[in-house]
Amino acid sequence: MAKSVKPSDAEQVADHISKLEPEIKEVVQSVREIILSVDKEIGERIKWNNPSFYYTGKMQPFDPKEYKREIAVFNLFKGRIMLVLPSGAKVNDQSGLLEGDYKDGRRTIVFTDVKDVQSKKERLKGVIKEWLKMVEK
Repeated sequence: MAKSVKPSDAEQVADHISKLEPEIKEVVQSVREIILSVDKEIGERIKWNNPSFYYTGKMQPFDPKEYKREIAVFNLFKGRIMLVLPSGAKVNDQSGLLEGDYKDGRRTIVFTDVKDVQSKKERLKGVIKEWLKMVEK
């Protein structure tokens, strides 16, 4: 009997995105391409039932509950396109892109459409680069 091959993380993300409503799909794909273009050590996978991005390089040991590898995860609840950075409060964001003041340290970025994504592209890249500077290697 043939052994089934599990799709790669990137294939799972692509499949997930392909099933989204067209206007959401376009925004999510645009944000995905921007984040993955920032650094070759950014990986993607489905986590918490949505596309997420994480650091794939070497890091100091840490408690998994700290989610130190997790860069961002999409929250696509009821047509809202939100990117959640679990440790966003630690990012030195001079651009004002990160929103919210959650006690657990999360910060969010809301996208309305592809035009909005493009207008935030450089600031988004900057936030991801700042996040990468915090990695304890």
